[in-house]
Amino acid sequence: MNDSTDTRKSDQAMPDVQSYEDKRHVAITRVGIKRIRVPVVVADQVKPQHCVAEFELSVYLPEDRKGTHMSRFSQLLNDYREKTLTTANFVEMFYDMLSRLDSNAGSLSMTFTYFIEKHAPVSKLPGMMDYQITLTATSTESGATQTRVKTDIPVTTLCPCSKEISEYGAHSQRSNISIDAEIASTDSFSWQQLIESAEQQASAQLYSQLKRADEKFVTEHAYDNPRFVEDLIREVATVLNNNSDISAYNLEVENFESIHNHSAYAQISKA
Repeated sequence: MNDSTDTRKSDQAMPDVQSYEDKRHVAITRVGIKRIRVPVVVADQVKPQHCVAEFELSVYLPEDRKGTHMSRFSQLLNDYREKTLTTANFVEMFYDMLSRLDSNAGSLSMTFTYFIEKHAPVSKLPGMMDYQITLTATSTESGATQTRVKTDIPVTTLCPCSKEISEYGAHSQRSNISIDAEIASTDSFSWQQLIESAEQQASAQLYSQLKRADEKFVTEHAYDNPRFVEDLIREVATVLNNNSDISAYNLEVENFESIHNHSAYAQISKA
């Protein structure tokens, strides 16, 4: 008798405790695993990128079932490790998870660092900018499924008031655009386009590499495009409203003020 036959007989002999009936009659909204990191390949508009992603996977557990099959979550991640994940097949992965766990509701999220090559505005020197992306797919017991993307986008803003009242310049600061959006169409959605369109609304964009001519350009560009926190959030909201791939969003902008010990903050939500 070979080892594989021994293993099959051993598996058959061991009880499957998770499948036992639970008589407490308490359903569990979500049960699964979190903070598990695996190497993955992601793709949006350009060539695929290899990265490490952190996952959280969970499903609904009916009141009569004692436990879920935790090992199936890990096996799912292993099976998709060599596949190139886009927004569309991330949703396919979510439905595969529900099927493997024999559940009609659950949640799958993946957080990873995505790199965009940006060229300095004058010297055209290439450099890499990194962005945190979180994709989440969820469904309820009613069958409704929702896919969301979340990202933070650092930019520069220059104060219009400071420019108006000062003779020698104006104060500027690093700002952060935080977008948490519901995706209407996973087939055509692009997180890179989302990032780039938001960056374009700021006083100036950030770059990983700048020569003196580039620094001059960025400084003067910011001076010519002053933005209050209210201005920036309205400009980004207009971009999101015109994006047919986004159906709802929560948008936040924070200016880390350079002449105050507090931040300026604004928030817009669209249901």
